[in-house]
Amino acid sequence: MRRRRGPRRALTDDEILDAALDLLDEGGPDAASVRGIAARVGVAPNAVYTYFPDKAAVIKGLAERLLGGVDHDVFADRERPWRERVEALALELRAHLSAHPGAVPLMIGGPMDGPHALALNERLLQLLVDAGLDATEAAQASYLLIVYVFGSIALEVADVHRAGPLPSEPERVATRLVAFSAIPTGGFPRSAEAAATMAGYVSTEQYLWGLRRILDGIAARVATAGDVTERAAGPDGLQPAELWGQPGPPGAHPA
Repeated sequence: MRRRRGPRRALTDDEILDAALDLLDEGGPDAASVRGIAARVGVAPNAVYTYFPDKAAVIKGLAERLLGGVDHDVFADRERPWRERVEALALELRAHLSAHPGAVPLMIGGPMDGPHALALNERLLQLLVDAGLDATEAAQASYLLIVYVFGSIALEVADVHRAGPLPSEPERVATRLVAFSAIPTGGFPRSAEAAATMAGYVSTEQYLWGLRRILDGIAARVATAGDVTERAAGPDGLQPAELWGQPGPPGAHPA
């Protein structure tokens, strides 16, 4: 006599995402297969498809889960200087995502367009408009910052060739220094000379150095836009050439 199956275990989206994140934390980006997730939660693989149509949907759900955990309060205060707010967000993202290195390569391998991702982008756009950029340049600057932040985090994660949590920052820098110190000075003198600096590419100091150079460029753009606006509002307005970004000759005015 065929044994009757018991009732299928009811799951939630969060249980599946918890299982997927645990697998990624333990085994790296290749560990979160649908079969592995099903085994972790104690169901057949086809039960997972009831909640997520494929692995890509699970990864998108994980991206939303992780971005939803970002503390918006660290950069939402519009009374703070805009550069401080960007730095706070960048450090928060780095800390939050680096805690789950196995998920990072999968997150950046697909679109991040869920509600939490859009909410984060909306806050960043508002921040850049507060800084003095117009809507178009705020969007362009937002993309630049996102590429820098997520790209930097992805490279840091990729530098560690093992699954599980990232080693401490000093340990990773020390490991890199040993490797870079072996660069032959005869063939690669500049690289050998820069070994200690290159070892620190995964450090918070380097992360902030790059971020601040980007912010310097944005600040210069804000200052230029503000200067053009101020002169346009002056008694003589802008000269025709200046409207196209070129300085007009002294004393030249529109007819």
